[in-house]
Amino acid sequence: MHADVHHLLHTARASELRYEATTFRLPRTSLRSRVGWTLVEVGLRLTQSRDTAPPTAPRAGAFRTA
Repeated sequence: MHADVHHLLHTARASELRYEATTFRLPRTSLRSRVGWTLVEVGLRLTQSRDTAPPTAPRAGAFRTA
């Protein structure tokens, strides 16, 4: 393929991609709501991981010193 043909195809495809990128926009959410939902997700993960932890701490009398 000649360099000039390659350049023309590249230019055409680049303009198509730029057009698609400008038409496709994700809705912007505020930083406050993103941080809030992240904290909710972290809290849910913390509560789920506690199921494998022992329910109570060992009593102080269970440990003996030498």
